[in-house]
Amino acid sequence: MNLAEAIYPVPSGLGRGREEQKHRFHLHQGPIDLIIDLVGSHEAVVQARSNAEFRFSSILTELVGELSRLRQATEKSNRFSGSTAARMWCATSIFENEFITPMAAVAGAVADEILASLCATPGLHRVMVNNGGDIALWGLPDEVFTVGVVSQPCANSPQMISGTVVIEAAAGINGVATSGWRGRSQSLGIADSVTVFADNAATADAAATMIANQVDVVSPHVVRKPAQELYPDSDLGARLITLDVLQLNQSEITVAVDAGKRYAENLQSRGLIKGAVIALSNRYEVVGRVNAKLQRADIPPVCAT
Repeated sequence: MNLAEAIYPVPSGLGRGREEQKHRFHLHQGPIDLIIDLVGSHEAVVQARSNAEFRFSSILTELVGELSRLRQATEKSNRFSGSTAARMWCATSIFENEFITPMAAVAGAVADEILASLCATPGLHRVMVNNGGDIALWGLPDEVFTVGVVSQPCANSPQMISGTVVIEAAAGINGVATSGWRGRSQSLGIADSVTVFADNAATADAAATMIANQVDVVSPHVVRKPAQELYPDSDLGARLITLDVLQLNQSEITVAVDAGKRYAENLQSRGLIKGAVIALSNRYEVVGRVNAKLQRADIPPVCAT
């Protein structure tokens, strides 16, 4: 339920008088593909990597064991035994009166789980776990992360950096996730991308999915099909997912973005998310106190319509 290409880390300045080692490594199994960045003492980096590899070795097996229930609508009570599945339930249970399944938070929850295993090691200064664009991060209070918000590419069009968001570790944002109709996502809405900043990556993942669903408008320019016709095992069943968005007029763009913005503002006012960036065609909206520098209506859409 997220877009792998929607957001990626942009290196920021390091080195504040501390002795630190930078280390990046890759963990991959089945559909899970993690890029992990560590900064800390040599001993801490070595131990943290070992911890992450050990935790990662069983995480997919645990999820597969509970997959049938994870694809069902989230219930009020936690029925899951695995810690990653429990994170998925917790992140989606906040949407108690709306349809959502724990799978909406799977990428973020995996990132959170691995982040927790890493942060159990003292001596680290900053950690980032990137799970296909959904990111769990942690740093000492003086650390700063910069992430790039990227417009979604068509098959014949490259990515375009639409702007950057600066995250201070002291702000308590430990999760970033993006959703929308493009890429691998199965979305009920038409957002090019919705990037959410939250206390953890699982919550950001679920919220990005739900906000992206709300960025919508009734229009003959939107092509949809039941999810199960394209993906027989989709947790969305017969619900209509967006396959293509043709040329929208400005009124349609305004209606869709405003709907998503109202929904995101409600989540932010309830303390469920820290903020969000909504993108559709040539319009960007920022919700919450997000330190964003975005190119707005003066940039052309990435994809020709």
